[in-house]
Amino acid sequence: MIKILLVDDHAVVRMGLSMLLNADPELQVVGEASEGNEGIEKAHKLKPDVVVMDLSMPHGKDGLSATVELKKQMPEVNILILTMHDDEEYLFRAIQAGASGCILKSAPHDELITAIQSVSKGDAYLHPSATKRLMEEYLGNIRNGSTDTFNLLSEREKEVLTFVAKGFSNKEIAEQLVISVKTVETHKGNLMEKLQMKTRPELVEYAVKKGLLGYGI
Repeated sequence: MIKILLVDDHAVVRMGLSMLLNADPELQVVGEASEGNEGIEKAHKLKPDVVVMDLSMPHGKDGLSATVELKKQMPEVNILILTMHDDEEYLFRAIQAGASGCILKSAPHDELITAIQSVSKGDAYLHPSATKRLMEEYLGNIRNGSTDTFNLLSEREKEVLTFVAKGFSNKEIAEQLVISVKTVETHKGNLMEKLQMKTRPELVEYAVKKGLLGYGI
């Protein structure tokens, strides 16, 4: 029996997936969560074999950040990213975050079951539109140490990073991006987590190296 934890911000999606997966005698949904932090907490409590993680969860911790944190705390857990984006960039970001695979939300039900079975055994799974060459290229970069955590950041997180490096306060960033201060704090926390940095000087140096301030070192 493969124990599964569902992490998705839509209750209807979780209900549908739960009914589908529990109908298979080899699968059991042992828990559900509506955002990343809750997902991490329940993973520790329920010890699932596979976490099916939604990529985009606007409220709370997003799927990529949750995957990074969960793999750090529970390296043995297998994470299958569920996404609506059929794009190489999202694929790379998911694998870089530590996911064992990636599948489209539009995929047939039997493909989702196959994907869960694959990652539960420690195998990688990519949706059919992602080529084998893509995975081999990425794994080659991993072995050569040439991966870049910058690719883990969302476009909004990169914007926040730029403003932080320029010395803007959270309130000033919120005004510039027309979002709440709380949202700024969430983006800031997520990008620091992804980059494994804890201080503003570290972020400033990183932003300069990436040319976000108009010059590099």
